Amino acid sequence: MSRRKGEITSAEIDRMYPHQIALSAELSLGKLGAEQATFCHGNRLLICPRGHQVVYEDRNYNVFCFATKPHAELFMQKFGGESFDPRDRGKGENWMKWYKGQAALQR
Repeated sequence: MSRRKGEITSAEIDRMYPHQIALSAELSLGKLGAEQATFCHGNRLLICPRGHQVVYEDRNYNVFCFATKPHAELFMQKFGGESFDPRDRGKGENWMKWYKGQAALQR
């Protein structure tokens, strides 16, 4: 897998923005997505410039990554979602799969 020069990697995102919130993808479409961006900018939340998506039980989730826990909690209070542990993300060709809550079992 290649990436564009200067683009932040997934590993860097996990290190710099460890507090991640998974929100059902349909809750980030159109006006809702614009509202979320405005909310984060207006409240000066330390959010990663790029998030990612995961799939769990045939449902797509957008993952929003924050540098601080209070910012992640504020976002979750406003828009819902649930905490996402990057260790629950798949590896290799399964990188987009979310093995929800199974990271603790693998340790």
